[in-house]
Amino acid sequence: MTLGEHITQLRKQKKLSQNDLGKKVGTSGDIIGRYERDEVKPSIEVASKIADVLNVSLDFLVGKVAVEVDSELLKRIIDIQQMNTEDKDHILYTLDALIKSVKFKAIA
Repeated sequence: MTLGEHITQLRKQKKLSQNDLGKKVGTSGDIIGRYERDEVKPSIEVASKIADVLNVSLDFLVGKVAVEVDSELLKRIIDIQQMNTEDKDHILYTLDALIKSVKFKAIA
């Protein structure tokens, strides 16, 4: 999927018009349309603003990753990453056990 196709899909999911997205990003709806048609590529700054408005990562917007990490989940991951090693290990151990339990329930 192209950058323009991603922008279009995500914009429609958020029920935003091209003009709405343009206003939130600081550009026009016409320019958003040109991005969506892949006629021009946004600067990294504009692409970052688009990703923020659409509540996705820049990597997801440009198609570098196929799975989007929810921003709330990402905040939690960052919090865990900043903890000391012992606390981080305890949290990850517990999280691994919970994930295994959910997966086991799904196949049972």
